[in-house]
Amino acid sequence: MAGFIRYEVKNGVEYGSYYIAKRYGKEKTNEVQYLGRVIDKEKGVFRSRERGDFTFTIEDGIRRIRLPIQEKLILDFGDSFLLEEAIRRSGFKKILENVFSELSDTMLSMLFYRVLCGGASCYAKTFWEGSYTRILYPNAVLESQRISEFHRLIGEEEYHREFFNAYINHILPEIGTGVLIDSTGLPNDIRLQVTAVNNHNGVISNESRLILAVDRKSELPLFFRYGAGNIVDVATLKNTLLELGLNGINVEHAIVDAGYYSEANVTALFEANISFLLRLVPNRKIYKQIIAANVDTLEKSMNLIKYRDRLVYIKVIEQNFFGYKGYAYLCKDVDRGNDEIKKYMFGALDNNDIPHDEMDEEIKRKGLFVLISSDLLDIRELLPLYYTRQAVEQIFDFSKNNADLLPLRVHSEEAFRGHLLISFIASYLYMMVNKALNGTMFCADGAFRTMRNLKCKIYESDLLVLEPTKKMNDILSHLNYQLP
Repeated sequence: MAGFIRYEVKNGVEYGSYYIAKRYGKEKTNEVQYLGRVIDKEKGVFRSRERGDFTFTIEDGIRRIRLPIQEKLILDFGDSFLLEEAIRRSGFKKILENVFSELSDTMLSMLFYRVLCGGASCYAKTFWEGSYTRILYPNAVLESQRISEFHRLIGEEEYHREFFNAYINHILPEIGTGVLIDSTGLPNDIRLQVTAVNNHNGVISNESRLILAVDRKSELPLFFRYGAGNIVDVATLKNTLLELGLNGINVEHAIVDAGYYSEANVTALFEANISFLLRLVPNRKIYKQIIAANVDTLEKSMNLIKYRDRLVYIKVIEQNFFGYKGYAYLCKDVDRGNDEIKKYMFGALDNNDIPHDEMDEEIKRKGLFVLISSDLLDIRELLPLYYTRQAVEQIFDFSKNNADLLPLRVHSEEAFRGHLLISFIASYLYMMVNKALNGTMFCADGAFRTMRNLKCKIYESDLLVLEPTKKMNDILSHLNYQLP
């Protein structure tokens, strides 16, 4: 018995199926053969993923045909390809797909936009449309109103916990037991519970506070927290260390910024057997006491070291910190001291009211700074160890300038959390590629900009990569990436 072709429209697209009536005993049923998308109804041309383009008639059945191949798109290829290879080979792509599930195409597209292009989220779809990213992640939903909804969704606590659990397990082989902890302000006038007035060095602003923990060994970001702008740093250290522990990070050493010095924090670090190193701010009583007792005996050749292109005097002083034995390191940067003396004396000599003995005391304090630690350290190792904390500053700089941490364009705390999470992951991806490029003339940003000029052409079911330049080949060769 001859069958018939049934047509139906789904989401504005017409599809066809071939039905043949069958009888099994007393039961009558239809045997269905799916034909696929209708290309030309009059000529009986269909398209399916399995067969490609073909014709079908009831008399002749299926016959393969070759339609003229037409070029559909020319896209930026190289930068997306480079980032895709990096996250795929490292296994990090699987983590994102598992954690964010049906949201993974949108998450990955947003991450590619943050790392490779940057800017307001409303332009993410414009980037996606002209990039190989659209081929990699075709199910991304990037309309402006949907991105706001996406930020709110990934800002939920469940996503954060699941991500950090998987992320920390992923980087565990690379990290050590030392952490760097610092915070930065995120100025904004958004009506959020975490926006509050902050006075930082005399500058008053509305802001939220971002706290970041970075691994000292690998310099990879470990974890972030946030709080209201009026919460001082000293109040956040204990919970930051507790959350690191709850996320499976064993902290034995901590290098923290000056704002974290307090009796409660120092005592907590000693009680937890966490070695620490931090700088004292000049307005602390202990700072003034250490200088007053030791500045006259500081500038001796036995206390002088070279650090990079600087000469620094460092004197070690055994110190009692709230009942615990520790060490203070009184330091004087020679060049910095001379610059500060010159600046001070130009003003002081024009002021006849300042006594000479007061000038002499002030000159002694120029170029000084004080570090404190629970451990006795070799003075030659002190500054290289302390300045590893610049890794935190570098991540803050990248997050603000490359990963679009600022300005904030969110309108709820959930969206704020989602925005911070994307910036955190984008920072990690950038650092991962940057590390892989060690030994070349390129940083990650330079490599992405160079590779962006490698284009591809998209046809019906084929992708043609155009010819790479020598610089592009050098990058690909170093990374051992093969173009498709």
